[in-house]
Amino acid sequence: MPRQRDLFAIAEKPEAESDTLLRPHSRKGDPKPMDLLNTLEHNSFSMWVTNSPSVWAFPMFLFLHTTGMSIVAGGSAVIDLVLLGIWPKQPVKPLEKLYPAIWTGFWINAITGTVLLCADATAKFGSLDFYLKMVFVFAGVYVLRVMRKTVFADPQLDRGPVPRNAKLWAWASLICWFGAITAGRLLAYVGPVKGAPGANN
Repeated sequence: MPRQRDLFAIAEKPEAESDTLLRPHSRKGDPKPMDLLNTLEHNSFSMWVTNSPSVWAFPMFLFLHTTGMSIVAGGSAVIDLVLLGIWPKQPVKPLEKLYPAIWTGFWINAITGTVLLCADATAKFGSLDFYLKMVFVFAGVYVLRVMRKTVFADPQLDRGPVPRNAKLWAWASLICWFGAITAGRLLAYVGPVKGAPGANN
């Protein structure tokens, strides 16, 4: 006669099997996305950025990331405001010289942003606000490229009123970078939060 413990095991077996069938799983050797994010977040470099008390760890990357965004958004804003007539006597064409500085700021921002993202991967990839920020950033970069190819390539630039389409691009640029900065700051207050306090730019 089966022992009482065996009877309980037999009774629980179908439920255990059904749980196994319903539980999401992946094939052997096929890592889940969350596993990849955890690997990024817990590698030795990311852990150093997150947990080290050194000023050269998280504080340095956050400072450089903020500086990069300031160069990109600030340089773009100068161009946009001139196109919109804030400084009517300022020629537009010489402002094209700001582009090398803007691209330098962008790459500083991209590199340091990738480091901060890896250090807090599970939280950032789980936040809708992070994706919103990325949409604004890529849209802003696209607008910058279009403005250089259309507005600054116009041979009539500075020989008459600023064209209407140039002003529309200027407004679009301002909206993109304002949106990117706002979404970046909101990462500290909305969505999941893990990793180093303030790792949200």
